[in-house]
Amino acid sequence: MDQSLPQSPLGERDRSPSTAGAGERATSAEATPVRSNARRVQLGAVASDREILMLGRRAFERGDDAAAREQLHRLIAHGARFADVHYMLGMIAERSGDLVGALGRLREAIRLNPSYVEALLALASLHERQGEYERSQGYAERASQLCRPTAGGLDPTTRGKLANQQAALADALVEAGERRAAIEQYRGALERCPTFHDIRHRLAVTLREAGLPAQAATEFQKILAAHAGLLDSQIQLGLTWYTMGRTTDAIGEWTAVLEKDPGHEEARMYLRLVRGRNRNASPTVTEAPAEAETDLSFRAAEAAEPLREPTVSGWKTTDLAGGHDA
Repeated sequence: MDQSLPQSPLGERDRSPSTAGAGERATSAEATPVRSNARRVQLGAVASDREILMLGRRAFERGDDAAAREQLHRLIAHGARFADVHYMLGMIAERSGDLVGALGRLREAIRLNPSYVEALLALASLHERQGEYERSQGYAERASQLCRPTAGGLDPTTRGKLANQQAALADALVEAGERRAAIEQYRGALERCPTFHDIRHRLAVTLREAGLPAQAATEFQKILAAHAGLLDSQIQLGLTWYTMGRTTDAIGEWTAVLEKDPGHEEARMYLRLVRGRNRNASPTVTEAPAEAETDLSFRAAEAAEPLREPTVSGWKTTDLAGGHDA
């Protein structure tokens, strides 16, 4: 990970979630790059976690359980708490005969996302194998109820699958440098499933890199309001405050992370870097406010100059793998 926190002005490379209302949607057209006073931040941790999840998912899908377990445990060690990660670890534990470990992982997946149908069905199967038929029936009935169509016409399973497919498209657009179009797709996915916080996290990071850090901060705050223990989102909120020149707020977030997890190396690293820079800076230095953001409701007449950044691997999720409010 690049451990520098450069202070050069941020042009079009700041990522984060949209604080806009539900009706505010980006069009797929590219807009003129946003200029800002925000500071450039090297987001090695974000790219690293995406790469780790990609490697873990690929290993899981090809049946390489040892490799998948290693990568998924690395994600959890980084503070990621997403339902699909625990679901995959639960299925790996079940395949290895560790039924107790499988039950624990699948229950955590359900705690993070009570509508995770695949995890509910897996729990029903495990309890049936252990002769706990009443519990098995309870989980099976919950899954069956979730699969019934709602008044809107789509059952939760279908909505979750569509949301994740839309988010996967957004991931691909990010890799291609099409951040504005990616933001539109992430927002569309969240309209279907507002509590899929892994998607909201990715939207937040993308918005920040698109030069909209204040909107990013709002989205990270939504995640933390629902799940205060998602330390990766809190770390990213601190980075977002830092890009806006709000160093005191950034330090506050990273300090809060250490209060929850005293061994969190990433939080320690950022605090060490920022405090070291402050000690070397002039005692009269003041923080410059970030310039006003440009709304993402772009008009077709606006210039279409693409944003560029190094390719970052997509962060795909499994069906219904969001972090619902427990």
